[in-house]
Amino acid sequence: MLVTTFRISEAAALLGVSSDTVRRWVDAGRLAAGRDEHGHRRLDGADLAAFARAQIESASDGGRSSARNRFRGIVTEVIRDAVMAQVEIAAGPYRVVSLMSRQAADELGLEPGVVAVAVIKSTNVVVEIPGHERVASSQ
Repeated sequence: MLVTTFRISEAAALLGVSSDTVRRWVDAGRLAAGRDEHGHRRLDGADLAAFARAQIESASDGGRSSARNRFRGIVTEVIRDAVMAQVEIAAGPYRVVSLMSRQAADELGLEPGVVAVAVIKSTNVVVEIPGHERVASSQ
């Protein structure tokens, strides 16, 4: 079993917030943290995962959908031709690109600077663990 702990900065990067925000959550008791042998705060991976899940659930818009992969971000680029549009969204450190009809992009008013949510429903998801050779695939 792989036991994982995270530094404040690592947790912040995973949650898409600043290190100061994570420190405030720890200080307020919203997120549990221990100390390592050097006195640095460390967050247990399971605790961090539970916190992240709670954050996601509280941010839900209440809509009903079978798609669980939602990435809120800002539209950074829209390339239109006569029939299709390519829309790029920056969602934290992630780039999500969608191809859709030009009509749909126009109806949604998609332009750089617009906040949008990329909702992804996939039949194949590859899961990787950085630094490990094992890969799990779900279909």
